[in-house]
Amino acid sequence: MYNFDKIIERQGTASVKWDLRKEIFKKEDVLPMWVADMDFETPDFIVDAVKERAFHPVYGYSLMEKSYYDAFISFTKRRHQWEIKQEWMVFSPGIVTAVNAAIKAFTKEGEGVIVQPPVYFPFFSAVKNNNRNLLENELIYIDNTYKFDFDDLRAKAKEAKLILLSSPHNPVSRCWTEDELKELGKICLENDVIIISDEIHADLILPGYKHRPLATISDELAEVCVTCMAPSKTFNVAGLFTSIIIIQNEKLREKYNKVMESISLVHGNIFGMIAAEAGYSKGDVWLDELMEYVNKNFEYVDDFLKKEIPSIKMVKAEATYLAWLNFKQTGLSDEVLHDKLINEANLGLSPGSIFGKGGEGFMRINLGTPIAYVKEAMEKLKIVFA
Repeated sequence: MYNFDKIIERQGTASVKWDLRKEIFKKEDVLPMWVADMDFETPDFIVDAVKERAFHPVYGYSLMEKSYYDAFISFTKRRHQWEIKQEWMVFSPGIVTAVNAAIKAFTKEGEGVIVQPPVYFPFFSAVKNNNRNLLENELIYIDNTYKFDFDDLRAKAKEAKLILLSSPHNPVSRCWTEDELKELGKICLENDVIIISDEIHADLILPGYKHRPLATISDELAEVCVTCMAPSKTFNVAGLFTSIIIIQNEKLREKYNKVMESISLVHGNIFGMIAAEAGYSKGDVWLDELMEYVNKNFEYVDDFLKKEIPSIKMVKAEATYLAWLNFKQTGLSDEVLHDKLINEANLGLSPGSIFGKGGEGFMRINLGTPIAYVKEAMEKLKIVFA
């Protein structure tokens, strides 16, 4: 039904991904496959809903209507078998904002916060900028995938008040299993560690895998878990800055809200709310077709690399539209690798080193894009690395 092959011209639209190429890569003509937004057009049912509201001549302060909450509650029950209540839902313009607010709300300066690199790099700055003690529980890379280092986590949890979990994991494309989440949760409960679970990619699951919201593992975990979700990645509306934070524990919710109120970040974007409601109420078919298409992109890249550039490997993909490429067999340093990708392959990727320990020798490539761009990117790699 939906055409994901369609090329959308994004240059000159104030697109971070396309219009910052000169600033980021020092070249204006690299193929940008870095920032985690998609090059597919926003689905018609969202565009139509935004247009309809835009025709009203007043864009004043707006309420989050019951239909907005109901759409998300119904979607979450359908897609994740999680029955949440409206009072658990609080607003944030973005998940990075929510992570920073949670750190302020639940920890004091100098207290320990665990991150699990290689991981979404704003986690590091959220800890450091709030003067908390950064504790790194590095993931284990084995058999072309990643696992939690539970032994190290047990040691770090004794020093921590909070952990930032990426689930599904960005950038390594892991969809954590129920058993893995249970063990992580057990360690956190035993050490009174609050869990901020960034589940922004929860809806972007590849065939054969199933996302389990951490808060659904047990009643005990639900009481120490802050779940961060959003329509931004799911429906490609990141520029509308609307996220949904689910906090079942009333005391934690009050602490979080107090921080958000102190910086006056409690009011939503009218068009963000409209887009979210439309996506969550009408987006199931589009989302299913999207992930079928993205899965084919992953398969294409994996097959191409195995046949044409065996020195580069794609880490096993389970979720998101972000592929994690292993360049270690090329023997190149990160600096030389980055230079070759930009100046010889003419590709703009995200260097693995920005994701922290264990990211060296890797690159993240965004496959939420028409297959024509994916094929072009692979051919560019082939010219330089085959």
